Amino acid sequence: MRVGILGGTFDPVHFGHLLLAECAREQAQLEEVWFVPAATPPHKKERIVTEAKYRVEMLELAIAGHPNFRVSLLEIERGGLSYSVETLRAIHNNYPEMELFLILGADSLEELHTWREAAEICRLALPLVARRPHYELRPQKELLEMVGPARWQKILEHVVDMPLVELSSSDIRRRVAEGRSIRYRVPRAVEEYVLSHGLYRR
Repeated sequence: MRVGILGGTFDPVHFGHLLLAECAREQAQLEEVWFVPAATPPHKKERIVTEAKYRVEMLELAIAGHPNFRVSLLEIERGGLSYSVETLRAIHNNYPEMELFLILGADSLEELHTWREAAEICRLALPLVARRPHYELRPQKELLEMVGPARWQKILEHVVDMPLVELSSSDIRRRVAEGRSIRYRVPRAVEEYVLSHGLYRR
């Protein structure tokens, strides 16, 4: 079974996340894509992240009706800092028959060599890298040295093509705080949830 793992804070989930997941699912012929919301992202320790239950409920609303999408609470239930290598290792141990793919934007690939146990991440799951606005997929010397030329070549062979959509959760939060519209940036059900729960207001 081929499963894509898409991690993030999803604070909130938006159409960019969903489009990335669907393009990766289709092009890599994945049976499922798991959205894995982080408990505490290690690179965002200084920012207060919205309570997990709200982020999970928005994700559930966003993917409702898609038979190949699911939300995994693995990192939320584990708590603490959410490291990708620990998540992938846990999934691999629980489901050793799965072929895992880690869905990333090109900007994340540039930083992947700085992640905890980056070589192990690339061993446990093949990165599926999507092209992003203003980022070129360039040879990453540090990552190449970690994973070796064969694995690096396989990463380059599995690049995901998707429309260049410039959406970010931080911009959506800012728009809500300023009383501006987020329609067509997030699914309608997520927009209604954000407004009805008073999320992201000043």
